[in-house]
Amino acid sequence: MTDGDLAAHLAEQAGKILLQVRASGMFEGKSLGKAGDQTANQFLVHALRQQRAEDGLLSEEEKDNAERLAKERVWIVDPVDGTREYGEERTDWAVHVGMAVNGVPALGAVALPGLDVVLRSDQPGEVPAAPEKLRMVVSRTRPAKEATGVCEAIGGELVPMGSAGAKAMAILRGEADIYLHSGGQYEWDSMAPAAVALGWGLHASRIDGSPLVYNQQDVYMPDLLICRKEHADVVLEKVKAFL
Repeated sequence: MTDGDLAAHLAEQAGKILLQVRASGMFEGKSLGKAGDQTANQFLVHALRQQRAEDGLLSEEEKDNAERLAKERVWIVDPVDGTREYGEERTDWAVHVGMAVNGVPALGAVALPGLDVVLRSDQPGEVPAAPEKLRMVVSRTRPAKEATGVCEAIGGELVPMGSAGAKAMAILRGEADIYLHSGGQYEWDSMAPAAVALGWGLHASRIDGSPLVYNQQDVYMPDLLICRKEHADVVLEKVKAFL
């Protein structure tokens, strides 16, 4: 099984496990999110340690191990990206399985289990053309001032959405055009989505234009921009006014 096939298979199977946990009727509210996170995490972590024992591993739901810092290849996973949306039976949540090679987001798969879709970096499709009025995905509950300010500056439209993975994949699916995030995330929130976006020919960077670098000792990542390449320069220029 290639790395790409493995990433996609694990993301898809973890998504199915999460749907089964939710459908069991045994959990509700925060306990559902916790049960889903822990169950999917156990599957992903054990599978990766079985299938790619020599690689490093970083998961949101697993105690960090500094051994990964010495590895060239490191798998970075988020078992449930968008726990609130998962618990509310929405579709804008995701499973992230990606691999950084020497810090670069080299490979990724993002499953959208509520839509029965898996998008992967090694099997790119064609990103639909952008409409005249650009659409910017923002948090459902905490849209950042940088994003709302840039959206207003370019005459765009705000599209509230749940998880980071769902937001990024909305661009690939033709549902949005720009994902500008400045409220802080962690490596597992963006690594697989960034890899998929790059694999599909999109722009992915920090909001100052610098590259995204993963497998760092401090896994906090303050900001992120994913968009079509033709929109990157204007967004990066406009966001300077809000920094």
